[in-house]
Amino acid sequence: MNIVAVTACPTGIAHTYMAAESLEKAAKSMGHKIKVETQGSIGIENKITQKDVEQADVVIFAADVAVKEEFRFKGKPIYKVEAQKAIKSGKAVIEEAIKSLSS
Repeated sequence: MNIVAVTACPTGIAHTYMAAESLEKAAKSMGHKIKVETQGSIGIENKITQKDVEQADVVIFAADVAVKEEFRFKGKPIYKVEAQKAIKSGKAVIEEAIKSLSS
């Protein structure tokens, strides 16, 4: 499965990066490819390209604030969750996102 994700929190510091790390570790352990864009206090890092979006099977927004430039993901299945949930259980978030594809 090819996944792209965006993480963001109100302050754009700890939770943004903790959520990204949790999703990256979980995807790797599950055998999935993932690219995570962080939208933190210093702006957008590891920006997801149009090519990344085209190749993605699912998009995960682990964010407690509005995702910047959300229009880039139009037409793709998007699974939205709070950043805290991604921090606590990245694997469950990925499983739920994949499951949402078949519903």
